[in-house]
Amino acid sequence: MAKTISPESDAPPADGRMSLMDHLVELRTRLIRCAIAVAIGAAVGWVAYFPVLDILRQPLVELSGDPNIKEQFQSFDPLELFLLRIQVSAYLGIALTMPFLLWQLWAFISPGLYKNERRYASAFVFSATLLFIGGAAVAYYTLPAALGFLQSMGGEQVEIQYTAKSYITLITYMMVAFGVGFQFPIVLVFLQLLGIVKPQQLRDFRRFGIVIIFVVAAVITPSADPISLFALSVPMVIFYEISIVIGRIIVGRRAAAEAGAGA
Repeated sequence: MAKTISPESDAPPADGRMSLMDHLVELRTRLIRCAIAVAIGAAVGWVAYFPVLDILRQPLVELSGDPNIKEQFQSFDPLELFLLRIQVSAYLGIALTMPFLLWQLWAFISPGLYKNERRYASAFVFSATLLFIGGAAVAYYTLPAALGFLQSMGGEQVEIQYTAKSYITLITYMMVAFGVGFQFPIVLVFLQLLGIVKPQQLRDFRRFGIVIIFVVAAVITPSADPISLFALSVPMVIFYEISIVIGRIIVGRRAAAEAGAGA
């Protein structure tokens, strides 16, 4: 005889669902919190701009072998450097508050998960933050090779000089693009966690998935060079396989929990 599932069941509560208006109010509240956090982080980024600028120019120094490469930066617009500082400060604000932003995202979507799955909050925030940092680091350390390839397209007849905006914009976009791209396994795991896709479906879709990964990597990589393309695509393919393994574990645990509740 089947056992009656108590109100304290592991399943998401059916009688405690929020109305659409409640969801919108909660979303607004969390967005306001995120905006305040980013603003505070951007203020810190504004103060730390020059040390960060020195760090960001290191790939160019490594490529050129000239420690005074910063003297070769040019600016043709009176507002360029001011707007560049605002841009970099905003990116730093997002980067510094990434754990808080991810925690707010988890808190918003977690009510729809099983009770035991809500315990993954710390793992989600930690892994997503670590993957973002890892992606940004890959972009940072592969940039000299990517720039070397791009500069080789002009030949020795072209003297290479960058404006501060063109170079800093490129490296920040690269780091953000790689950081976002490295969130790929988090997305796949969540799709499996929510039951939208299954591990078997991901395995069956593997060939098309790999093609899509390379296409997406080519689109989101600002430099469009083959070195950056492979530096982003190869880890994403590996993440694809890892997410399938994690998905199998999640599905197996959920099936066991449902079988135990219905016994």
